[in-house]
Amino acid sequence: MNGVLPVPATAAAIAAAAARLRDGELVVFPTETVYGLGADATSERAIAAIFAAKGRPRFNPLIVHVADIDAAGAIAEVDDRARLLAARFWPGPLTLVLPRRSDAMISRLVSAGLDTIAVRAPNHPVAQALLRAAALPVAAPSANLSGQLSPTRAEHVAAGALAWRVAMILDGGPCPVGVESTVIDMRGPTAALLRPGGVPAEAIAAVVGTLAGTAMAKGAAPPSPGMLSRHYAPSRPLRLNATAAGPGEALLAFGPDAPADAAFNLSPRGDLREAAANLFAMLHRLDRPGVAAIAVMAVPEAGLGRAINDRLRRAAASGDDDDFDRGPAAPCILPDLEDGPS
Repeated sequence: MNGVLPVPATAAAIAAAAARLRDGELVVFPTETVYGLGADATSERAIAAIFAAKGRPRFNPLIVHVADIDAAGAIAEVDDRARLLAARFWPGPLTLVLPRRSDAMISRLVSAGLDTIAVRAPNHPVAQALLRAAALPVAAPSANLSGQLSPTRAEHVAAGALAWRVAMILDGGPCPVGVESTVIDMRGPTAALLRPGGVPAEAIAAVVGTLAGTAMAKGAAPPSPGMLSRHYAPSRPLRLNATAAGPGEALLAFGPDAPADAAFNLSPRGDLREAAANLFAMLHRLDRPGVAAIAVMAVPEAGLGRAINDRLRRAAASGDDDDFDRGPAAPCILPDLEDGPS
């Protein structure tokens, strides 16, 4: 037997999915970055269902998806810098971590008990139509089990365990960006990069100035998703900066100088945008019986290459998901919860 199968994202299917969200159920939908596991962000029960379905630790916050900057302003304190970034990059793959409004009717589980909200407006017609039809903010992490490869096609979700735990999967085709959103912390006087993603950091800095780095103390709650040291991982071991495949390995190549025996090439032209769009789909195809490990060629550490390398480093990391990234020291507040979120 199969779990829930994807349905084409017609107007009728989107209306049905919106009704499911309003009823507190989980719906998978496409964005320009990856497929999201959506729930009503105002419902404690629905948000708890996200954490249960994914097996996600409750100290790890969720991103709230809204239609536009006005909807963001109803739940978060939006300053002039945030409005500038939204005007330039929304709808699009940029998430802003903002102070939570005191009257925001958003589940405390969404932000792991912190007084912040991570919010973005997705640039995908299905996501936008769903948000407007549901008429509520939608919390949505990637639609995969916690720590595993993100889905960039509806069939990636249908092939996994989440297909048994959701009400609907809307199929809107492959995700054009293919890596998660860039996350920027707007709480301090200087905007800080929490996670590289679909908008290059250089483009953001051109709007708000030089970005600060953000560190996590070991054991502290992250202010944003995507900051665990091991994340986005296939079940096979991953070896980085490879020039050739070793015994039992499949080579994921990049660029025009790839070996002829490479299993796949992220971009034969060396195009970082194409590589980002192909990253998770190709890792899904290599994460299969008959492949003992995956070797990945080097990708330039510039522009979207930073997001690609961030995902690859986290996928290749060993150790415990409670070991967060390090960087320049920064304050972090532990959530005051009986059982924390992720």
